[in-house]
Amino acid sequence: MVVTKPVESSPTPVAEPRQAAAARPRNGARVLCEALVREGVDTIFGYPGGAVIPLYDVLPEYPRLNHVLVRHEQGAGHAADGFARATGRVGVCLATSGPGATNLVTPIATAMLDSIPMVAITGQVAQQFIGSDAFQEIDITGITLPITKHNFLVRHAADIGPTIQKAFHLASSGRPGPVLVDIPKDVLLAQGELAPAEPLELIGYKPTYTPHRRQIRLAAQEIRNARKPLILAGHGILLSGAMDELRTLAERAQIPVALTLLGIGGISQQHPLCLGMVGMHGFAHANRAIHEADLLIGVGMRFDDRVTGRVSKFAPNARIVHIDIDPAEIGKNVETAVPVVGDARQALAMLVADVEELRHEEWIAEIDDWRQTPPYRPLGNETVLQPQFVMERLSELTERSAVVATDVGQHQMWAAQFYKCDTPNHWITSGGLGTMGFGVPAALGAAIGRPEAEVWAIVGDGGVQMTSFEFAT
Repeated sequence: MVVTKPVESSPTPVAEPRQAAAARPRNGARVLCEALVREGVDTIFGYPGGAVIPLYDVLPEYPRLNHVLVRHEQGAGHAADGFARATGRVGVCLATSGPGATNLVTPIATAMLDSIPMVAITGQVAQQFIGSDAFQEIDITGITLPITKHNFLVRHAADIGPTIQKAFHLASSGRPGPVLVDIPKDVLLAQGELAPAEPLELIGYKPTYTPHRRQIRLAAQEIRNARKPLILAGHGILLSGAMDELRTLAERAQIPVALTLLGIGGISQQHPLCLGMVGMHGFAHANRAIHEADLLIGVGMRFDDRVTGRVSKFAPNARIVHIDIDPAEIGKNVETAVPVVGDARQALAMLVADVEELRHEEWIAEIDDWRQTPPYRPLGNETVLQPQFVMERLSELTERSAVVATDVGQHQMWAAQFYKCDTPNHWITSGGLGTMGFGVPAALGAAIGRPEAEVWAIVGDGGVQMTSFEFAT
């Protein structure tokens, strides 16, 4: 499926002209709309229901907020995810209480596992009914506690503005992730004002962006000492915008670069130092390079099982430098010689300044030799059309410039290997959770967020049946 222009969706039409919103009494629903506008939101993916009717009543008063009516809340969540991946902005989705909120659970978990900035807003039954097993009541904050970066239950209309400000800050700072804001119906109806935005002081939340200078010096020394260094670049490269710094370090120190599934786009796959994807479904030469390397520099990735396989046999000859903004990831899966906590862009820029020009001709030649003899049959010689050939041809026809959203399955891995994505934020796929049904709504979200782009959805026969209702969106 290809989407060449954004799906059009307009706010609910109003039968008669209404007086300006500023002249009407402000309730929690209007405060919420104003708070979203203040955060720069222009697109909301949602589906109405009883607990959020007060919000839908006032949405037409805010033309800046384009509401995209999906056909299922799962589609809203995945579309917000695709929007965020394609634009680098926070995606916003909206659902009612009870089943509407629980239908967002899989998209929220998908965003959590892939570090996607997303704010999910859910309605809740009126506060006097919470805990009474009321109609469409569910403890969505309890349900989503393990799969959100943070979540909020708003108790007062005056708290809506500060809560939305905190939610967007948490979703987009440090290691990005989804944040859920649950708002009872009576709070949306209560009178209130939008509190002025204040500098945020979140107790216990202080992401480390600038790495410690000592750790950078140690990492630089490891690079100088290595004969067979290799960079393993993950999604953090794209999230931090470290593409130029990655390429500069690789070229300066002549270090080959391998990519995780979500790291695709971090460096051009046409670059001579790029080895392509590693792991269970990666290229043989890239996996062999990891096995033979004496230094492995992991940047913005988490050494998950699809990359490492059997951990005891992963990179057996290598010392590991691990750069990540989330200290919880360092040392979690593999033993790390030099941990570097900080933003990938800042860390790589500091390494570029500390590392002189180096040469590793023999190591690069060895890898190039492996690359020339891959254990694959040449494409295009079969009488039956091969999916690998289709992906390669699609890559050529789009000049590797299209935004590609995949579903999950074998087609996803064919696309990862044979569609040569060279541009950041042009490769959209569910990596950590592996969510079938992700592809179609994610492509729609990407098309709405990037109206100038050509967007392709590459979907298998199983995944397309899981969310095919979003074709109606």
